[in-house]
Amino acid sequence: MAASSSSVQAARQALADRLRELCRDAGLEGKQLAALCGWHPSKVSRISTAKTTPSADDIQTWCRACGREDQTADLVASLRAVEGMWVQWHRMERTGLRRAQESVLPLYERTTRFRAYSPNFVPGLVQTFGYTEAVLRAVQRRRVAVDDVADAVAVRMDRQRVLDDGHRRFAFLLEESVLSNGLGDADTQAEQLDHLMTVGALPNVSVGVIPARVGRSRMPVEGFWIYDTAQVNVELVSGYLTLTQPSEVKAYADAFAMLADMAVYGAKARALIRAAMDSLR
Repeated sequence: MAASSSSVQAARQALADRLRELCRDAGLEGKQLAALCGWHPSKVSRISTAKTTPSADDIQTWCRACGREDQTADLVASLRAVEGMWVQWHRMERTGLRRAQESVLPLYERTTRFRAYSPNFVPGLVQTFGYTEAVLRAVQRRRVAVDDVADAVAVRMDRQRVLDDGHRRFAFLLEESVLSNGLGDADTQAEQLDHLMTVGALPNVSVGVIPARVGRSRMPVEGFWIYDTAQVNVELVSGYLTLTQPSEVKAYADAFAMLADMAVYGAKARALIRAAMDSLR
């Protein structure tokens, strides 16, 4: 969480730096700016050091005091970008799970290269109906008051149509523990594992399984998705993180490459999946 949230903090700091530059260029000290804004000086200090994220109204007031109202729209846009990087689950899912599932459809439709690493569950794009229903039902019971699981499952199933586009490429990495760590019953898990082998045979899909073993070179990390080279999404316990800074995207791409080197593919991956299926009988 600390490493991921550093990207959000960096974006907040960049916004604070731009506001501080406006103040300096206007020839104002912090106390003078506070007086013009009608604020306590401590508020100016907290905003300019990124300890407090300003509101859109704060930015408008700040720019007006500095005589740079022409900068308001651009700075508010930066604020919205910062806010969009980190969304707590209770905000994202306050009206139910369907809307949260629908919100990522445009991202899936414009992406041509998908990379996903999962230490816990089979990734959504290769889930069966029953597996998806079990996962989303568990999410709904834990943190969502609205029960629209059936609608959310339908949206996720429809989203899988991107797999049929041969111009898109998909690389899925799973920890071996995922193969025996399902939320549904044994039949649901067996069906999911069989489907995983079927999807893995598609020419535009790669499924890698990282074997469970002692002495591995890299420990599991949080699950993440990489969309082309433009964006990374990370699902954490408390919220949904979106990273777009090139350095952050590269860090996750490098992590994916290292994890991919540890995985097995083809016949070896299928052998692990079949062994997990046999253990369910």
